[in-house]
Amino acid sequence: MTQLTIEIIDKKTLKLIADLESMKLIRVLKGKEKTNKKKLSERLAGSLSLLQAKAWNKELEKMRGEWQRDI
Repeated sequence: MTQLTIEIIDKKTLKLIADLESMKLIRVLKGKEKTNKKKLSERLAGSLSLLQAKAWNKELEKMRGEWQRDI
């Protein structure tokens, strides 16, 4: 079985889908709409290990130091 997620653009489409379902060609599975309500910072929190975070900070400090010049 292949499952598809379909966005309904025109309300007439619902009638067509109901007709297909009554002919037992498709089955409509109703589920929750997927909404991501978490902030990006909350979703990504903890995605880096402490070791990786320290390595990134060290590299960032190195790069920032390369740009601090007296002109």
